[in-house]
Amino acid sequence: MTRLKEVYEKEIVRGLMDKFGYSGRMQVPKIEKIVVNVGMGQMAHQKDLIDPIRDELAAITGQRPCITRSKKSIANFKIREGAPVGYKVTLRGDRMYEFLDRLINFVIPRIKDFRGVSRNSFDSNGNYALGIKDQSIFPELELDKLPVSHGMDVCIVTTAKTKEEAVGLLEGFGMPFSKKHVEKTVETEKS
Repeated sequence: MTRLKEVYEKEIVRGLMDKFGYSGRMQVPKIEKIVVNVGMGQMAHQKDLIDPIRDELAAITGQRPCITRSKKSIANFKIREGAPVGYKVTLRGDRMYEFLDRLINFVIPRIKDFRGVSRNSFDSNGNYALGIKDQSIFPELELDKLPVSHGMDVCIVTTAKTKEEAVGLLEGFGMPFSKKHVEKTVETEKS
C-alpha cells in the first residue's frame, strides 16, 4: 500500500468525519482519479517533437499516455480534423497515490518563487485543476534531453460534493495552499 493511501485511511478519513460530521466512512470524499494533460499547441506541427513529449509524460506518470486528436478542423490554428493536439494520462489506484505523493512533496516545492497553490482552482463539484508552466521541475526528466519547454495540466477528480470538502481532503494530503486567500477571507469576515 502506498504511503498516501495509508495516511488517507488512517488519518484523513477520521479527521474529515469529525470536521464535516459524516455518519459513515463511505460519505467521506476520496480521490477518484488524476488526469495529466499536455497540449502541444505549435509543437503539433513539428513531427520530431511528438514522440519526445510522449516519452516525457510516460516518465513523469509511470504510464503510457494516449494521444488526443482534434475533433474538427480549425483554419485559424492550421489544425485539421484528426491531427494530434496533445497527450493525456488517467491515473487511478496506487499509481495515482504515488504520483500525488511525488507532486506534493517533491515537484511543487521545486517551483521557482513558490508561495502555495491557489484555492480558486476548484470547480463546483470539488475537482481541482493545477497548471504547471514548465515540465523541468519533475526530477524524473533529464534536463539536457528536453527538446522544448512546455507546460501541463493536472486535474484531481474527487467525490467531494462541495469546495470546502475538497479543500479539506487535499489539505489532509498536504497540498500547500497559499496563505494569501485565507488572510483575505478572515479580513472580510471581521468587517
